Amino acid sequence: MMPMMHYKKWDVLVTTFPFADDARSKKRPVLCVASFHPTKDIELYWVLMVTSTKLKGWQGDIEVHDLKRTGLPVPSIVRTTKIACVDASLIEKKAGVLDATTKEAVRRMLQDLFA
Repeated sequence: MMPMMHYKKWDVLVTTFPFADDARSKKRPVLCVASFHPTKDIELYWVLMVTSTKLKGWQGDIEVHDLKRTGLPVPSIVRTTKIACVDASLIEKKAGVLDATTKEAVRRMLQDLFA
């Protein structure tokens, strides 16, 4: 068994992310917004979808400002309305870390969404 990596809030990761309207999932970048270790052997992450979709303009979409820091190859957004819980074993790798400007915008949006 491979040892689990420990990721942090604001890390940009690559994992499978479920479709909201389908049973399928797709490998994509995600933003870690929380981590949980309910037992010694279980490591869970709340992640937000990161996408380069042309279908922009959803409420809660946040443009990523520093692609190099995040490890994203193309202009992308954080889709704060699409959140999932993933097990650490499903995370393929860490791509980068969210820049401070985008982080603050996402933090404010999540605060509003969970208020």
